[in-house]
Amino acid sequence: MRIPSRNEVESYRSRYPAGTKICCDNMSEDPRPVPPGTTGTVIGVDDMCSIMVRWDNGQGLSLVPGVDSFHVISQEESQSEAHDMGMQL
Repeated sequence: MRIPSRNEVESYRSRYPAGTKICCDNMSEDPRPVPPGTTGTVIGVDDMCSIMVRWDNGQGLSLVPGVDSFHVISQEESQSEAHDMGMQL
């Protein structure tokens, strides 16, 4: 396993700061993956560049960039989802 450089870690931390909303697309290598389409909130990035997430379904798996597939949810998408669920941001 390759250890990421400090610059790589800082790059991921700036790209995925705490509070960023994300959506899991696929976790093909995990035996108990977060289901595709599950949303969550980034709580941090560790020193191995794993993205720690508080998933909305209660799961506690981190995302591994380059292994897991995911995308950032835009402000507009987030507001649209909240509206569809009868919530207001």
